Amino acid sequence: MIRTAALLAFLTAILLAIGFLFAGILGMTIAFALAIIINFLSYWFSDRIVLGMYKAQLSEDKELNDMVEAIAREADLPKPRVYIVPSETPNAFATGRNKNHAAVAITQGLTSLTREEMAGVIGHEISHIKNNDILVQTVSATIAGAIAYLAQFGYWSLFSRDSRDAGTFIGLVLMVVFAPIAAFIVRMSISRRREYSADYMGAILTKKPLALASALRKINKMSEENPMRGSSATSHLWIVNPFRHDWFTGLFSTHPPLERRVAKLERMSASEVHRK
Repeated sequence: MIRTAALLAFLTAILLAIGFLFAGILGMTIAFALAIIINFLSYWFSDRIVLGMYKAQLSEDKELNDMVEAIAREADLPKPRVYIVPSETPNAFATGRNKNHAAVAITQGLTSLTREEMAGVIGHEISHIKNNDILVQTVSATIAGAIAYLAQFGYWSLFSRDSRDAGTFIGLVLMVVFAPIAAFIVRMSISRRREYSADYMGAILTKKPLALASALRKINKMSEENPMRGSSATSHLWIVNPFRHDWFTGLFSTHPPLERRVAKLERMSASEVHRK
């Protein structure tokens, strides 16, 4: 909760500064009113905003819902809502305000994995809910996503055939100013340790660390071959970055190297074998 409050305060400070630069005290007043609205929407509706961005729909698949419910019960959590994202690239994320208002979203492509691999991925996402990661993840994705959109608009304008000198200059300013701000918001909010922790707990919940390791490899490979489209500022939500790897997306990178995540899971499996 402290991280979320700090994030919302940082957004308010940015808006007040921009408002003052453009219109002095009047601009600050308008920016403050806007900040209140954005903070309210970010806290109460950020999960719906993110789910809407990816056209996620509630799943009626009984087998999938039963799997999510069983893993949530193992984690001593209420069953989160289950959503399907219409994408053939396998991936998943968790979102929501708290443990009682949480959701797990998986892409249609994730169903191409084995049942054990799917369970490992779902266990990872439920671990984020258990660890209270989801609110700050979702709020940072919503806020940084809005700011990153301005930066991406500037980036696209630089390479537009119809761009003129003035448009190119404005695009450059938007990119140089807003991209680092958006990236800083994400990096300030998200620790790489949370992925290691969610991998570990997800493997504990499903008792299949190698299945999760296998799922991570497959998801990473398929994401490289067929990257999804979306806001780079939401890449930290997904279990593996689903977007095309370029310098802009790299600004928002918070995932640890995949090889290290897989190696930790393999060592975890090996230690369990030795204990037996």
